[in-house]
Amino acid sequence: MATLPLTSPQTLPRIAVYSGTFDPFTLGHEDVVRRAAGLFDQLIIAVAVAHHKKTLFSLTERVLQVEQAVQGMAQPERIKVLPFDGLIMDFCGQQRAMAVVRGVRNLTDFDYEAQMAAMNRKLRPSVETVFLLPDAPLQCISSTLVREISKLGGDVSQMVNPAVVSALQAAHGAVAATAALKGA
Repeated sequence: MATLPLTSPQTLPRIAVYSGTFDPFTLGHEDVVRRAAGLFDQLIIAVAVAHHKKTLFSLTERVLQVEQAVQGMAQPERIKVLPFDGLIMDFCGQQRAMAVVRGVRNLTDFDYEAQMAAMNRKLRPSVETVFLLPDAPLQCISSTLVREISKLGGDVSQMVNPAVVSALQAAHGAVAATAALKGA
């Protein structure tokens, strides 16, 4: 295993990528962003196109929701929000990232993420995977559960920021209206 020098005359910026579909972006995601932004010079939040999933929100809507949620969290040049399509390791290469940040809520997440980290290391050995745990009260929150609770009329205001609450209400209102029209 190669040893890297701890200091160098020209230190490259430490860039990390935090990727996901973020459908929607939760308070748990926000917590991981805050933690990661403190560890790296720049954090790129990569919002995935998500060919493998049917998302509630469009890519454009999800990018906007993330931008709104992280506004003011750090200096604007330290956190960027970008859409991406394809392999995350290719995106990391394009962005010159040294690390991928992954939020891990529980052992099930860890098992999945450890396998992904191993595969990512095969694709791009120069990029490390950093696992961050969200604050304990946020560990039970998942985008899937937030969507389901919201769809059934539950209160998700303690799980997502106010802009996302409004977007969920609008989306589920539109879905309910469409279903009512089909039934009429």
